[in-house]
Amino acid sequence: MRSGHKARLAAVTGVVLVTGACASPGGVAGIGTAPPVPGAGGAAGTPGSVTATIPDSTPTPVPQTAVDRPKADPPVRVPPPKLSRHTYAFPVRGCSVDYERRLLVLPKTTIWAGKGCTFVSPVSGVVDEVNTKNRWKPSTDRGADREGRFVTVVGDDGVRYLGGHLDQVAEGVRPGVRVTAGQVLGQVGNSGNARSTASNLYFAISWKTSPSLWWVRRGMVNPWNYLDAWLTGNPTLSPREEMQAVMNRTGATPRCSTLCASKPQPTKRPKSTPKPEEPEQVTLGGDGGIG
Repeated sequence: MRSGHKARLAAVTGVVLVTGACASPGGVAGIGTAPPVPGAGGAAGTPGSVTATIPDSTPTPVPQTAVDRPKADPPVRVPPPKLSRHTYAFPVRGCSVDYERRLLVLPKTTIWAGKGCTFVSPVSGVVDEVNTKNRWKPSTDRGADREGRFVTVVGDDGVRYLGGHLDQVAEGVRPGVRVTAGQVLGQVGNSGNARSTASNLYFAISWKTSPSLWWVRRGMVNPWNYLDAWLTGNPTLSPREEMQAVMNRTGATPRCSTLCASKPQPTKRPKSTPKPEEPEQVTLGGDGGIG
């Protein structure tokens, strides 16, 4: 009887021990990992207890102080360096323009502008040649006539400038007249062999020669770099040095090598004159005469 009671007590004690072991949180032996229960004996400050505070990872925004930005000073306009003692003007004034910046058959350029736009002298100098008549004909296509109405100016820089395909030449512009840079020389048009195109200014740079050497007059120096400078860059950029280099290479009177021949004149055949009819021969007399 007593031995059976002891056996039941031992069984109950084992169950309690097993239950306690299962309820105990895992961890390192001898160190409890369960969080402390408020008010319990393991409160903070109790020897053997461990507590930790995890800081909030969200940064606290720092208020920014408003700052008035100072206004920038206007840009300082520095004049371009003076590259020559001459000042140049873009040859078309008062109109929007466009022009080719590459070699197209001849060293010249076509400045596209509205009809009637003003053609001005690109530099101070003396008028050299003036053609007020549009002599070009498609049937002949003479090289000397292809620019139609034109004006050339030999500048004080020693360079000759041509403006062609003009609609008209300004009054008073004639050979020997002195002009200044920007002075009106004529109006843009499409005379000469430009009659089937939009209005434009044929612009060429060369050196002074005899009028018979018309192929020199029509252009020997690529002009677009100078046009760019005169329009938006440096108005003192001069073509004199390049013109001199080209003339030294070709000679002052080079032979024509491009677009030189005119169309041959058609041969007129004489009209054939019909031969006059010979009169009928009538013989009089003979055996049948009156006796």
